[in-house]
Formats: sequence, C-alpha cells, structure tokens
Amino acid sequence: MQTILVREKTGKDGTLSLRIPLGKPEEEYEVLVVVQPNVVGSTPEERGWPPGYFDKTFGSIDDDSFVRPPQGELPKPVEFD
Repeated sequence: MQTILVREKTGKDGTLSLRIPLGKPEEEYEVLVVVQPNVVGSTPEERGWPPGYFDKTFGSIDDDSFVRPPQGELPKPVEFD
C-alpha cells in the first residue's frame, strides 16, 4: 500500500479532478479517497482561538497538590455471538 497526499483546487464547477501518475500502465488499483478541506492559517489565532490563549493557559495550574483523580475502569465490552 502507498499513501499519496495531493493538494488540489476544485474547478469553477466545484468538481475536483485527480490525476495521479503511478507508472504502471494497464494495472488495476484499489483507491480510497478521503476528502477534507485544507486548513487555512497556521497560527492559533488564524484558526479561531483567542489571541494568546495557549500562552495564558498552558501550565497555568501551578498548585503542586493538584492531581488528576482516578478515572475508574471502563465497562466490559458487549460480546456478540
């Protein structure tokens, strides 16, 4: 299996056409396509976070006595016959 990442833009009609050269003519392939919008912006602010959010919150709990309580056990999965 080979993973190929391609970034393409849709045409004026909203259709996305893919041409992926694989180098082997007349070969049969199984193709899986996962489509997701390209994330615009690379900073937290460009992605919708308030300015300075992570700087203000990361490591903001400075109380050494603060501990995460036990989370308990997950229920046993349902078994199917």
